[in-house]
Amino acid sequence: MTPIMRTVRARALVAAVVLAAGALGAGSSQGVPAGAPRTASTAPGLAPMADDGCDLTASEPPAKNPNGARIRKIRERGSLVVGVDQNSYNWGFRNPQTGRIEGFDIDLVHALAKSILGDPDKVTLKTVPTARRIDAIKGGEVDMVVRTMSVTCDRKKDIAFSAPYFRVTQQLVVPRAAKATGFAEALRGKRACVADNSSSQAELKRDGRGTAEVRTVENQLDCLVLMQQGLVDATLTDNVLAAAQVAQDPTVRLVPETIAPGYMGVGMNQADTDLVAWVNQVLAERKANGDWRASYDRWLAPTMGASPDGYLP
Repeated sequence: MTPIMRTVRARALVAAVVLAAGALGAGSSQGVPAGAPRTASTAPGLAPMADDGCDLTASEPPAKNPNGARIRKIRERGSLVVGVDQNSYNWGFRNPQTGRIEGFDIDLVHALAKSILGDPDKVTLKTVPTARRIDAIKGGEVDMVVRTMSVTCDRKKDIAFSAPYFRVTQQLVVPRAAKATGFAEALRGKRACVADNSSSQAELKRDGRGTAEVRTVENQLDCLVLMQQGLVDATLTDNVLAAAQVAQDPTVRLVPETIAPGYMGVGMNQADTDLVAWVNQVLAERKANGDWRASYDRWLAPTMGASPDGYLP
């Protein structure tokens, strides 16, 4: 990223986090801003099999084995090292008042630390760009990545995923003045933006929908900066991140159409089967005891709707 881009992005982030600090719990009179991604709550069940036969939901059976090699290593270290985002409002973002990274994904990180180490604060958060998530896992820089990471068949060739913990689709963000109501209209002859090595980038590589240009950036929030500068016409990203962009900037909106339904999962090293099983046990517990719903209500309900139906796998 160039120095100029860093400066512009920093300014946008300051505005975004200040807006975020005041927006927690805010919304329309129904609790959902105009243009919020309601589609997932009424979408039919998502089949676990991808087009190439890969089972997107397959993972290790839930279990807690304190003698597992990776669990022992984490306990000896005394800290769970997790790759996270600090720019995704409501998911993993830095609170301007406290300096702490917070959000739905971060709640999960603290729950995992408490389960493994007995203390939710025994975590080391490492901010990892979208394009480096898999390298950080394979290279041993982190124990796991909890960063709005979509489960894909290609990624499962390189890393292991937990069981899904959230349903997602792909959705477009466009300037509020744009008239587009669907993907074809929003992208044909337009300049699109995606995060490098993201599922959105892969989607546009498969079907560019007639785009004139595709800009690739380090993190999806950089696309919002480019849109604010008038340098791109549309951003493709996960619907949950698209909703976060709209919550941060009232000059943009969501295109109603969604595509490519999928799942989010925790990414880990394929060798760490004990850790994958442990994470799956914690995910099952959070669904059963209401912690998943409580986290949804705190962070996501204002922008994604009061009901989480369709988002919980």
